[in-house]
Amino acid sequence: MPAKVAHPESIVETSWVAEHLKDPKVALVEVDVDTTAYAQGHIPGAVGWNWSSQLNDSLRRDILSKTQVQKLLGDSGIGRSDTVVLYGDNNNWFATYAFWQLRIYGHQRLKIMNGGRKKWIAENRPMTTDIPKRQKRTYRASDPDTSIRATRDYVLQVASTKNNVALVDVRSPAEYKGELLAPPNLPQEGSQRGGHVPGAANIPWATAVNDQDGTFKTVEQLRDIYGGKGVKGDKEVIAYCRIGERSSHTWFVLTQVLGMPKVRNYDGSWTEYGSIVGAPIEK
Repeated sequence: MPAKVAHPESIVETSWVAEHLKDPKVALVEVDVDTTAYAQGHIPGAVGWNWSSQLNDSLRRDILSKTQVQKLLGDSGIGRSDTVVLYGDNNNWFATYAFWQLRIYGHQRLKIMNGGRKKWIAENRPMTTDIPKRQKRTYRASDPDTSIRATRDYVLQVASTKNNVALVDVRSPAEYKGELLAPPNLPQEGSQRGGHVPGAANIPWATAVNDQDGTFKTVEQLRDIYGGKGVKGDKEVIAYCRIGERSSHTWFVLTQVLGMPKVRNYDGSWTEYGSIVGAPIEK
């Protein structure tokens, strides 16, 4: 009998979404790496969020504040009791980034659509270019739960003491080795140095999904992938990448699929760590 997903309430299939397109208590949100994709076509009724302009504070170079989250959700017509289903391109990179931020601010009814935009399109399900008209709401977020976020100072402390914390670098092997500062199709910029945090295991984020449709691999497969590199949930885990979105995908897999109790996403990631004067790195 296959092992069960730790939090099945956090994942829905495309068929479930198709059945709930008219459900007023379900809010669909698309978040893509390609910020032009939503306008080219999206699931009927889905709101589009731009990760670069709507999911971070560019002035403070930080995640959204409580006030900003309240405005984003309120303007999107989403209330505290609504079920938010997130999906996107690139096997849900930025959909999980949005999930992680909304979880920080206390939204409980959150789901990721398994396989994301890729699977929905492959199944020839309906798409539209119409922008939904959702009535604005007043949204009241919780105070931030920072237990699922790692800061620069926290990671520096872990890097120097190890402190029974497992570090997971979810970037490509070339980035991990310091040969690249970013994925090949993105600008090679962001940090001053290449390499990785001392002691970090390299487990690329995409090893968690099936190539053909972008769905999550089985619990057994994921346990083998992470457990084979010493990440078993018996100690705290910190995941990082370049800017925090790929590592949020790994954070989702470790917490929602495998049920690991203590996992943090270091959203400053290598762009920040690789530029800290005096910070220890390995190549």
